[in-house]
This record gives sequence, structure tokens and C-alpha cells, in this order.
Amino acid sequence: MPELQEKVIDEVRQGESFAPFKEDGNQYEKYFYIESYGCAMNFSDSEIVASILYEHGYGATKNAEEADLILLNTCSIREKAEQTVRNRLRQFNRIKRENKGLLIGVLGCMAERLKDKLVEQEHLVDMVVGPDAYRTLPTLIAEASGGQKAINVLLSREETYADISPVRLDSNGVSAFVSIMRGCNNMCSFCVVPFTRGRERSRAANSIVAECQELFNKGYKEITLLGQNVDSYLYTDDHNETTNFANLLELVAEISPLLRVRFSTSHPKDITDEVLHSMAKYKNICKYIHLPIQSGSTRLLALMNRTYTKEWYMKKVQRIWEILPGCAISTDIIVGFCTETDEDHQDTINMFEYVKFDLAYMYAYSERPGTLAARRYADDVPEEIKSKRLEEIIKVHRGHCLISKQSKIGKTYEILVEGVSKKNDAQLYGRNDLNDVVIFDKGNAQIGDYIHVQINSATSGTLIGTQIEN
Repeated sequence: MPELQEKVIDEVRQGESFAPFKEDGNQYEKYFYIESYGCAMNFSDSEIVASILYEHGYGATKNAEEADLILLNTCSIREKAEQTVRNRLRQFNRIKRENKGLLIGVLGCMAERLKDKLVEQEHLVDMVVGPDAYRTLPTLIAEASGGQKAINVLLSREETYADISPVRLDSNGVSAFVSIMRGCNNMCSFCVVPFTRGRERSRAANSIVAECQELFNKGYKEITLLGQNVDSYLYTDDHNETTNFANLLELVAEISPLLRVRFSTSHPKDITDEVLHSMAKYKNICKYIHLPIQSGSTRLLALMNRTYTKEWYMKKVQRIWEILPGCAISTDIIVGFCTETDEDHQDTINMFEYVKFDLAYMYAYSERPGTLAARRYADDVPEEIKSKRLEEIIKVHRGHCLISKQSKIGKTYEILVEGVSKKNDAQLYGRNDLNDVVIFDKGNAQIGDYIHVQINSATSGTLIGTQIEN
């Protein structure tokens, strides 16, 4: 990783969208406040944590200063993400000086990577809880309340939280994440995920379908199936019946044609023709694939242990477009990986010119302690060169995005309305199945509606249109 990134690494959702909140008149003896950083899996995990805390008598608050328990669900993908968390912990510790009973805990990948360092050396937290230990939160809270430093970072080969119904963080009631698997078996040399989230294990197919059905019954119109590498999903039940990812996609799509299905993330080596044909078969499976390449250089891909070449990736993209004409493809790129040369960098630019990605998450390489790359290779590309190369790729990508968006002017798309525009409350926004964000005047449309919008203009990131009669 960075692979599972429907959300940008540094995006923060600060204690929002829990229900019920303290101010809604629902009174609990104690309240918690939570922030989530990083990938979509972290946001999904926070929903599991919320469910566990609700079951043990905690309510949610939007105000950290009112909380009895503050939790940060963390990301270790880049150094900047970890530093952001440390800064927030220092701010929360200032609150703790006024509220001696306040407990502060770190969850997730950073907790797993740093373990007791946050407690014993930096003295920033009372609890450290790894991503497979959320069920033990009530016990850890009790230990921390008694003055002990509470730590559980044990990784599991079985835990999938399949029996826990998440408390949804998404306040729009339209879109939801559904975790289908945990962990990762791909040992990419730059990535900490196999060490912070453990080995890959798939959740029972029937529990996934049941959760999606429940969401649809509650009015949700779109779900995103989540995993570090969804294409390697494989579950065998007690009757020795096997469900792979293509099978699972169809099972979820068949819940209702009114339920949109998305997924993230795909590893290029694992996405199969069977998955692509399943996508083609069902209109409600969105024609959008996040397919991280990380680098356009075959030499660097080998150093990254990505197990494919640039030529192989190009053929995979071509196969996607053969089976799914017009399918949108997004990617992740690491700029300035160990030993990257100008020629390697040009290979990456050439890959952008070939695919013309609809969306790209682009980062300068950040060495992570404990990874194979940190042990084996020198982080030898100067920061100023990383920054220059990153700017060049961003410029190329934005040019492609503008051309792509402008090519859609005059066309009409079915849009799922997701919310009110941040810039103009007289407008709504939603997405088409290609994952384009579309802005339009509110009219009589309601959040959660499917409507048709004709595109009138475009920026490199957004389509602007007019609602037309369905």
C-alpha cells in the first residue's frame, strides 16, 4: 500500500456522523470521540469500534473536550501521516490536563507498528490497540481507567469482525463501506500493511451479503466492498463451497438493481477476466477500477516486488477496456522510490500518457521502518528531486483529467445524489458509475435519488450539469 485509497492519506474525518450524538438528547454515562486517518479500511474499522463502544454504554460526541475517551484510528503509510497523529495527540493531552479522567487511545496501523513506544517512551496515550484487537477495547478501557497502560496489538489469522454490525459514520445514509477481508499477503517492499494488519483472511460470504442487504433495506443505495486486495478474496464454507471475488460481486449485485456496487482495491496481478465479465454482466456494478501501478518502470517494479512489468500492466489495462469499454481506471503512484533515475521517471510519465488515468493518488516515496525496502535499499533520491518529479506527474495527470472531463460535455449520465455541494447549498452533488463527481442545481432532487444529468461544463476534477427528466 498505498493501495486502498478511496480517501486521500491525510484526509481526516473528525468525530463526525455518529448517531446518536450527545446533543440529540440521548444520554449515556460516558462519551467517546474518534478521528480516523488514512485509507477507507480505517474508516470502516472506526465503524466497528463505534459499534463495540455503543454496546458497552458509550455514546458519541462531536466535541473532544466533552469526551471521556478519545481515540485516533491511525495510518502508517507515510511519515507525514504519523506526524499528524502525534500533533493531534499533543493537542488532546492539553485537554487531559484539565480533565484528569480522560483516556486517550491510538488504534490501527500506527498502534501496531509502534506498539508500546507511544505509551512507555512518548507518554502520549493510555491505550494502544491494534487492528485485530478491537473486541478487547472494553477490557483495555477498564485497565487504563485503573491506571495501567493498556496494550493489545496481537495479530490474528481468523478475526474478520463478521458478526459485528458497524455503526455507520457516513451521515448521508446513501453510501457505505463493507469490509470483505483483512490483511495482505503481498509483500511489496515499500509497504507496512502486512506487518500492521497481518496475513490475508476472507470474511464469510453470507455475512457480507447479509450486511449489504441490511444496508439496502435501511435505504442505502451504494456500497463499496473493501479489502487490501479484493481480487484475492476466497472463502470456503463448512460445506466446502467456495466463493471467489467474481462470485461475491454477483451475489451483492443481485440484492437489487437499485444498489450500486463499488470495490477497492485491486492488485493488477489478481484481477481476473471472470471479475471483469461479472462487472459487464450487471449494470449496477460500477465501471470503475482502482488499479495501483506504483511505478511505470519495470526495473523499479521489481525492486518494489510488484510481480509484474510495465508491459504486463499495459496489457491488463487493454484487457479491461476490451471487456468493459470506457471503464474508468485510477491508480497509485510512488515518486522517487529508491534508485529512481530520470529514465525510470520518464517511464512513469509514459504510463500516464498511455492509460490517461481518470484519478491518481500521487506521493513522494516515504521510507517506512521495518519494510523490506528500508532494510535493503537506500532512500537515495533527494527530496528536491522527488518534489520536482511529483509536480511533473501531477501536471501531466491534471491535463489528462481536464481533457477527459471536457469530453463528457453534452453527454447525459445517471447520477446517485450523495449530498449538498460544499460551495453552494442550492446545488447537490453525486457521482456517475465512472466515479466522476457531478454538481447540479438542486431542483426537486433528494439525497439518495437516481437522476439524469446533462453535462454543460467541466473542470479537471468536476462535471457541472443540469438535471433532466428521467
